Amino acid sequence: MIFTNARLIFPDGIRDGLEVVVEEGRIAAIHKQSLAHQTHGVIDLNGNYLAPGFIDLHVHGALGRDTMEASAEAFRSICDFHASGGTTSLLLTTATAPLNEIVKVLQAVGDFRSTITPIVGVHVEGPFISKAKSGAQRAEFIQDPSPAVVRQLLEHVDVLKRVTIAPELPGALEAIEVFHAHGISVSGGHSDAWEKDARAAFDRGMRSVTHTFNCMSSARRRDIYRVAGLLEFALSEPDISCELIADGHHVSPTLMKMLYHAKGPQGICLVTDATAGAGLREGSRFALFGKDCIVENGVCLLANHSALAGSAARMIDLVRAMVREVNVPLNEAIAMATGNPAHAMGLETKGRLIVGADADLVVLSPQMEAVRTFIAGRDVWSD
Repeated sequence: MIFTNARLIFPDGIRDGLEVVVEEGRIAAIHKQSLAHQTHGVIDLNGNYLAPGFIDLHVHGALGRDTMEASAEAFRSICDFHASGGTTSLLLTTATAPLNEIVKVLQAVGDFRSTITPIVGVHVEGPFISKAKSGAQRAEFIQDPSPAVVRQLLEHVDVLKRVTIAPELPGALEAIEVFHAHGISVSGGHSDAWEKDARAAFDRGMRSVTHTFNCMSSARRRDIYRVAGLLEFALSEPDISCELIADGHHVSPTLMKMLYHAKGPQGICLVTDATAGAGLREGSRFALFGKDCIVENGVCLLANHSALAGSAARMIDLVRAMVREVNVPLNEAIAMATGNPAHAMGLETKGRLIVGADADLVVLSPQMEAVRTFIAGRDVWSD
């Protein structure tokens, strides 16, 4: 298979006059475009952009389906919807819930991951979070990360890829150290931490923060002194990667610009944090693990309008917002959805247009709309 007549997007820029050769699901060659081709196996992209497939580290659902259903049907619906936004790899993300419900998701992902190829693993968001920063999560199921609970989760270390933890919780630092030692990405989030808590978590292996600016402590007074929170620690620490929901609702353009200037193009991972309302019509109702929610003005809210309840976005929507609202160059916005999350998760064969990488690809129009999505060279979605 040869992808020709495309503008290839690399981290350092956009290049014309190249074509991509795919063999057995991987990129076999990238070379100058040939003037003469056999017609069989050649895909003419008509001058559109060709980028690596997007990698979403934080996605709960879509089309009325939720990760917490722990079923192959729900997982396929979620993956199929997000493929329409260029996503080729994702972490199915849990909600704060009783531990046995979270374990059901881990078990189901273990059972179905081999047949639902976009699924890389699971991001456990909660129950190890702050009640003061719970957002749309159910506070009654919040708990501290005790050694026994951590051991139970580690029984599924093959699919457990990322955990969100509030660093200030009792037992959090020990849990962070254990998760990190097992190769699991630890992200600080839903947290009311002071900077000393964040620094202690960093020293034990925390290298990410969850949906930056949202449900996150910021600078405030402690006694007579002004002290940073998790937000400022993340902005100031070069080795911390920041999730960003750039859907135009969760974070204002000014805050997105501030994050971009603080972290640079390599320090941001775009995430949708999409819930079951993604892809549903305006006014549709859905549930977020027992909480009534509604899709309104292009975002998901608790039905009582007291808090956001995840996004209704796809990854391409975030990329487009970064370019149009933050004035980020397209190649840098693409890196935030591809190479950066791949690096954060240690996915060596994904997120880049290089020889040997998986042929997970997305075709984008000049208007930055997803046109076609390929996984391992297989066409999984077309506009």
